[in-house]
Amino acid sequence: MDPAITALLAASIAFVGLHFAMSHPLRAPLVARLGEGGFIGVYSLVSLATFAWMVLAFRAAPLLGLPVWSGQDEVSWTIASALTIVATVLFLGSFARNPALPGMPVGDLATREPSGVFRVTRHPMMWGFALWALAHIIVAPTSRTLVLAGSIGFLALVGAHLQDRKKAGLLGPAWTAWEAKTHYWPRWRELPRAGFLLWSIAVALWLALTWAHIKLAYVPAGVWRWAG
Repeated sequence: MDPAITALLAASIAFVGLHFAMSHPLRAPLVARLGEGGFIGVYSLVSLATFAWMVLAFRAAPLLGLPVWSGQDEVSWTIASALTIVATVLFLGSFARNPALPGMPVGDLATREPSGVFRVTRHPMMWGFALWALAHIIVAPTSRTLVLAGSIGFLALVGAHLQDRKKAGLLGPAWTAWEAKTHYWPRWRELPRAGFLLWSIAVALWLALTWAHIKLAYVPAGVWRWAG
């Protein structure tokens, strides 16, 4: 195996594995030793360090491997652009009273009705990451993209499932009631109900991010692929 892919695989395994380990079996002993604030600090540092390692390993493997399919046709780019817009909507909307985030109020969880992107899925942030990963695999199906984006997508969707189990253990009937009113698998028909304001902000942010993609990745993305 090419050393560059080996390094990327090692970085991706570390990124995914340490996320799972620190979120589940190692969380309780680390919180007991470091406190909640200390644990969050260490968790954040480890996550950033392993993510940076993964990105550097990705960049060290330019054009590694032949694409599984072209990915450069207009249909692929259109689908990927649509997926990243939806991903941005889900990600931004996930910060509004998300009971899965640390420190968010959960006292009314049993009686709370899902709103915004939570009508679509109870894991909007995770599905946002998964859609981002899928979009990149569609347009750049090289070995390095399959490893990096595949790792992020796997972490997001498996992590969401494990999060349900953890929250059920911590919150009991409150989380069970929330699960009964929400969905792991997205209900895409609910997307328009995320709200006009959220969609407007998300599209504006998407335009900015895809423009920045030209500067950071040297590849026009979104509407900028066809602009000019």
